[in-house]
Amino acid sequence: MPLSAGDAAPDFDLPTDDDRVSLSGLRGKTVVLYFYPKDDTSGCTAEAQGFTAASNDFAEAGAVVVGVSKDSATSHAKFRAKYGLEVKLGSAKDDDIVERYGAWVEKSMYGRKYMGIDRSTFLIDKNGVIRRVWRKVKVPGHVAEVLADAQALAKG
Repeated sequence: MPLSAGDAAPDFDLPTDDDRVSLSGLRGKTVVLYFYPKDDTSGCTAEAQGFTAASNDFAEAGAVVVGVSKDSATSHAKFRAKYGLEVKLGSAKDDDIVERYGAWVEKSMYGRKYMGIDRSTFLIDKNGVIRRVWRKVKVPGHVAEVLADAQALAKG
């Protein structure tokens, strides 16, 4: 069963380019957890830049943004440095978080089927409960939509 609003968010503990990030370590804060296919690709870069541009607004709403892909922490470090990204990026290279959140799906390109990350976002409240899920995310306008929901959640 895919995760949906009202479900308890599965905990995670992932390496980042400068430390680790875990859901339990962020308890008490709203968490925007977004899954993206690959560092330094056009859509993923635009999404990370969008979250970075809105980072002060997310912080004011009491929210922490965490991006996750199967790239290594070293790759994340290069990606963050190249674009001045301010969001935390967790590496799921050796973790099943992508599968546990239902973001590992069969994809198809030019008739070839393969497994990959479905661009998806989870808004998790300060108690670790999923409040909103976006799947098959299209990057334009997505950050603003997530921010509006995070701000609404902050107001109660």
